[in-house]
Amino acid sequence: MKYKRVLITGTVGFIGFHLSERLLKEGVVVIGVDSINEYYDVEVKNRRNAILKKYPNYHFSKLNIAEYEKLSKLIEKEKPEAIIHLAAQAGVRYSLIDPWIYAESNYLGTLNMFEVARRYNIKRVLFASSGAVYGNNTEIPFAIEHRTDHPISIYGATKKANELLAHSYHHLFGTEMGGMRFFTVYGQYGRPDLALFKFARNILRDEPIDVYNHGKMTRTFTHVNDVVDGIIALLNKKDLKYEIYNFSGSDSITLIDFIDLIGKYIGKPVEKRYLPMQAGDIPAALVDISKAAKDLGYKPKVKIEEGVKDFIEWFMKNKDWLLKLKDS
Repeated sequence: MKYKRVLITGTVGFIGFHLSERLLKEGVVVIGVDSINEYYDVEVKNRRNAILKKYPNYHFSKLNIAEYEKLSKLIEKEKPEAIIHLAAQAGVRYSLIDPWIYAESNYLGTLNMFEVARRYNIKRVLFASSGAVYGNNTEIPFAIEHRTDHPISIYGATKKANELLAHSYHHLFGTEMGGMRFFTVYGQYGRPDLALFKFARNILRDEPIDVYNHGKMTRTFTHVNDVVDGIIALLNKKDLKYEIYNFSGSDSITLIDFIDLIGKYIGKPVEKRYLPMQAGDIPAALVDISKAAKDLGYKPKVKIEEGVKDFIEWFMKNKDWLLKLKDS
């Protein structure tokens, strides 16, 4: 491992939790930062954090990255060698309801992370972007060289803004910037507001599943273990200036087939409620990962059938507390 002390924002979040645990197992000191907000039930976040706190090399601070002075004091105390910035207000649809929190968390928070890196001479910063930056791009599969200046959600706009800000910091101050566009990440301890979790919960509760665009959507799902592999490869990359990478799975699936796959592994019939497309959604997200494959050796290993089966097995073992979670 190239770095021995890494600050990770969003360690109580889904991807941050899995990345932190992988690095902790490899002996890296993880300086964890998370505000533990209530966008979804904090029970999930607290359980993730309890697992991480079992590692003596995990240094956690409950902190809002929008508060620059507190963040600055933490950096000065912990002296990380690199930053992996994953904290953000997630959710395309929620950004239609409360856009202000996206400006605070996703833009101001990211500005603060880049600024403390500059101030304390932390040369390498990785940051989470999103496939949402592609908006309604009609060129398929989505490739890094495609235009991303027309996002169709407020969430996607904040993520595009992060990419532009990172480029400015690299140009002005020489910060090594690695942007990561994630696509529909899933796996154990996943977010309760995401499709796989919600669909599994509804099937077990004998409740119908809302199927938007009448199921005529295609997604490239990405297992969290593959995402973690990609992040670590980027962290260890020998030469980095300013680069953006797509991190996605290797196979795509229609929404209808995805729902039926969940029902298959749960072993119950699925009631579907067909609805039109929601604002901010896109009909297809097929992804070109050739740049990540070439530069980082990125090769997703987890097939969708294997990943869904693994998630459902975990969900069934933990359903006593998972089914009690408050709806997002």
